[in-house]
Amino acid sequence: MREFAAEPPIEERIAEPLRATDATVATAESCTGGLIGSYLTDVPGSSDYFDRTLATYSYDSKMDLVGVSRETLDEHGAVSEPVARQMARGVRDTAGTTWGLSTTGIAGPDGGSEETPVGTVFVGVAYRGEWGTQDSFARVRRYEFDGTRAEVKEQIARQALEDLLTAVQGKRGQ
Repeated sequence: MREFAAEPPIEERIAEPLRATDATVATAESCTGGLIGSYLTDVPGSSDYFDRTLATYSYDSKMDLVGVSRETLDEHGAVSEPVARQMARGVRDTAGTTWGLSTTGIAGPDGGSEETPVGTVFVGVAYRGEWGTQDSFARVRRYEFDGTRAEVKEQIARQALEDLLTAVQGKRGQ
């Protein structure tokens, strides 16, 4: 299992950078099923920056709630870079937040393949730039984690928040 810093936890470390930039975040979670949103709401005052979590577990929910195209799901499958990208963009845009964060993966213990083993996840981070600046972007990273289903879900959720923190800090430094 991947180790994360015990003090302070990522959900606390992300709070100040989001508040400092008046940024907001929404999540579209497949394999984590709302765990990221749960972590974010563990922090008092998180309503300053946290808007919503959408548990987009099924193909239908990915299409209905965050606008993932049927063609993308059919061509690439739910656990893929293009789906994670569309999920992050979709939740950002439907929620009207500064940041969209997505997870789509295989938490296990079954469901993996040689190409996409159990523990594989794609984490998407999407930023909303001001109109006309062409500053908006969406980035996706692939990870593989080991452990029980609960351990894999925790590692994914915490890694997603780490990816968000890195992106927020990168925008702050510009």
